[in-house]
Formats: sequence, C-alpha cells, structure tokens
Amino acid sequence: MKVGDRVRVIESVIVYHQPNHKKQPFDVKGLEGEITTIITDWHGRPISPNLPIVVQFDKNFKAHFRNNELEVI
Repeated sequence: MKVGDRVRVIESVIVYHQPNHKKQPFDVKGLEGEITTIITDWHGRPISPNLPIVVQFDKNFKAHFRNNELEVI
C-alpha cells in the first residue's frame, strides 16, 4: 500500500468520530477511501505507530487503520 491508493475497509472497525454519527458507534466496514498518509516518523525520528495508515473517506472524515484492516481496490 502507498499514498494515493484506493482502499476498502475489510475488518469491522468501530469509530465514534464519523460526522453523521457523532458520539455514536459507527462500523466503517465496507467503506472506500484514499490513503493520504502512512505515518513512519515524527519530527524526523522513526516511530512505530499502532495505526499507521490514514484514510480519507470524504471531505470531513479521516480515520487511522492497520495494514490488515484494509485492501487495495
């Protein structure tokens, strides 16, 4: 996976920050979006984040994922 790839969420992932479902559980399984960032460093220092892949679904909704939760489409 690389920045710019279109991806689909293949695992059940519950988020509470989806704009249309504020403060309510929302399962993003099946949603499609674009990878905007893959986090590998912080201020030039290498890090190993738990959820390194940032996916933009629409104008107001981004979420962080692991590799095994996404598939390239």
